[in-house]
Amino acid sequence: MGSICIFIVEDEPSIAQTVQFALEAEGFSTEHFQTGAGCLAALERASPSLVLLDVGLADGSGFEFFRRIRQLTEAPVIYLTARGDEIDRVVGLEMGADDYIVKPFSLRELVARVRAVLRRADSATVSGAGTPALLKVAGTTDLFRIDTVRRQIHYHAQLLDLTLHEYRLLETLLSYPERVFTRSQLLERGWDEPDHRLERTIDSHIKSLRNKLREIDPDSNPICTHRGMGYSLMPGS
Repeated sequence: MGSICIFIVEDEPSIAQTVQFALEAEGFSTEHFQTGAGCLAALERASPSLVLLDVGLADGSGFEFFRRIRQLTEAPVIYLTARGDEIDRVVGLEMGADDYIVKPFSLRELVARVRAVLRRADSATVSGAGTPALLKVAGTTDLFRIDTVRRQIHYHAQLLDLTLHEYRLLETLLSYPERVFTRSQLLERGWDEPDHRLERTIDSHIKSLRNKLREIDPDSNPICTHRGMGYSLMPGS
């Protein structure tokens, strides 16, 4: 476990030190950055296994830093924040963060969530090992191809620019073409800690996915809405 490095981006030294102590006691290695800019500079030379990112940083919004972090690494990100409002949580998750922890939190909970996110990321990598990087999806001819290692999906041979949750949702729909998934089922498959109060966020993700698919093929609409039921993917639509 010593090879697992976690970046902690937190401008309150007392919180950062406590988190570092808890994680290092569990065998993880850590690097602490008091600013988002410091983390970005470090990402230019190394990629961690996971990033703990405070939303309220002194040098800018954690939400904005998240976008820039995503340009440098696909490592999972967990937000740390004192904000407990649902709207902040929704914004963070819709941007593609893997989890969201509200301060004050217990160190036991923090470690458990870190382990859960790392397991999910590791599982995704292992499931893709030994398989071709690009996989055609049954029944979709050449429309979609999934790279399970890099968590990328190509549509009409063009790479889709997807957030983590958009990738997970589209991968789920592609795994069973024409099957109808309820919002609850999509939430379970797309989020590490699904909160069913947020089921309606699925609709905004589906809308975003449709827009990105139409940018490539304006005449197609492969994601179908089933009123009162959920969504399915019809490859030929």
